[in-house]
Amino acid sequence: MPISLQAIVFDYGNVLSEPQNAAEIRGMASLLDLPLDEFEKSYWHFREAYDAAKFTPEEYWDKVARMAGRTLSPPQTGDLIELDSLSWMYPRMAIVEWAGLVRRGGFRTGLLSNMPVTLRDAIERCAWLPDFDQRTFSCDVEITKPSPEIYIHCLSGLGLAPGDVLFLDDREPNVHAARDVGMHALQFTTLTDVAREIERSFDIPAPVAATVRTGDEEDE
Repeated sequence: MPISLQAIVFDYGNVLSEPQNAAEIRGMASLLDLPLDEFEKSYWHFREAYDAAKFTPEEYWDKVARMAGRTLSPPQTGDLIELDSLSWMYPRMAIVEWAGLVRRGGFRTGLLSNMPVTLRDAIERCAWLPDFDQRTFSCDVEITKPSPEIYIHCLSGLGLAPGDVLFLDDREPNVHAARDVGMHALQFTTLTDVAREIERSFDIPAPVAATVRTGDEEDE
């Protein structure tokens, strides 16, 4: 028997958006005069703390630069902040449009993502971002996935029990953490795979199911 749901919660990066764009990554590495692999090591080393608002944007980029033996001028910091946000601003339109249709079809929807305040501000200005009944950002609650508290915050905002909600995320630890608090959760790999699992396992209203099948056909 398919499972009935009342809400779907979406991760942002690699779900609602495409993977981080290579051109902006190269641009950030170039500003720091670093090989790409060395830049990415520094970039991700402090990222979880930055997502949890433990550092200001200026502090984060100073730490990234100093780890690689570089110093930054204020204009360089500003350029890095802008490129960083831009690198995550490429929508995965099949999912974006589906999220909107899900909500119009009677579901509640949520956005639950680890991200710094600079990216939060950037995406909230995007015309393409659909409406959500609840938005939970790590920089606002100062907690990152996969900590259970951030899932509970999102569920509280939706006003729903965990078992009424499906969560989509690209990272396996985040999916397991959602299941640990009682949510249904799927790891996002491709639209085709997720659509098939949703239609197989959950009681999706007809408009959503039709949209999912359209996504399958387009992927093929």
